[in-house]
Amino acid sequence: MKKGFLVLSALGLLASTSSHAKVNVCVFDLLGKSGESFKLMEEWALAAKAWNTDVQLTAYQDEAKVDQDAKAGKCDGFYMTSMRARAYNKFAGSIDAIGGVPNNDIAMKAISYVLDKRNSKRLITQIGKEKFEVAGIGQIGPAYIFVRDRELNKLEQVKGKKFAVLHYDYAQKIMVNRIEAVPVMSEISNFIRKFNQGEVDIVAAPAYAFKPLELEKGLGNKGAMINFPVINVTADLIIRQDKFPDSFAVQSRDWFVKQLPRSFAMVKRMEAEIPNKYKLNLSREDRIAYQKILREGRIDLTRQGIYDPGMMTVLKRARCTVERTNFECSISGE
Repeated sequence: MKKGFLVLSALGLLASTSSHAKVNVCVFDLLGKSGESFKLMEEWALAAKAWNTDVQLTAYQDEAKVDQDAKAGKCDGFYMTSMRARAYNKFAGSIDAIGGVPNNDIAMKAISYVLDKRNSKRLITQIGKEKFEVAGIGQIGPAYIFVRDRELNKLEQVKGKKFAVLHYDYAQKIMVNRIEAVPVMSEISNFIRKFNQGEVDIVAAPAYAFKPLELEKGLGNKGAMINFPVINVTADLIIRQDKFPDSFAVQSRDWFVKQLPRSFAMVKRMEAEIPNKYKLNLSREDRIAYQKILREGRIDLTRQGIYDPGMMTVLKRARCTVERTNFECSISGE
């Protein structure tokens, strides 16, 4: 009897040990360990202990390296911009659709919806023999257009101008071609440097990048930030499903939703810290012109399979809930 009890105890201990996962998660943050994204992930790693998971975080300042290591199987989970993570989950990755999320209120609604339990199945993707799951989405912030010359404030004036685009995001290249600017293939680690050194005339970036990457150098005395968000930048936490406990992703997504108010407050603070002298507001007519060309681009890119059509419907519903009088709310197409 005693022997049987010892065997059962040993089996119980083994089961307990095996259910407690030890994982490596690769985290992209332009600022490395000192950045807000990495700090958020440090708090998440602490929370994960309650979900029977010990997380070791590895910081990367080069997102291409995260992507490379993830593909090589060196990361059990990885946190990187949704534009790059779209390859692992098109539904969540389409939150960053061009012009799809024009303000923070809509971004909050969209991220909360995606992470809701009703979408659990849509957040799992089979790639080859592996299953990947979206275990969280973090808000980085709306990306605004920065120009070295504030005279470049109308669509017709950007023709022939050099525009830095992230080479892995086909959508950016297509849109820059649409406005007849010249796309300059860049990496997230060097696109601001190209702007600051005058290699490109235009760049789109969130407020998160303004101070640490010294965008003021590129703006100089003539430059401006066009106060019109073209992309809402988020980051996705993607996990290899078989490396984590069964209930982990659900608990992780719930945790990320609870952090959203704080994340959005941080974004608003960073936007407020950009000096007003750089901010250039568009006329109502110009705003509508931008919205129309971005809408046409989204529809085209969805037809090409770049964006998830279900997510485009979700985003339009969110936009028209917040801005009911917008021209697009009375027409079909998304």
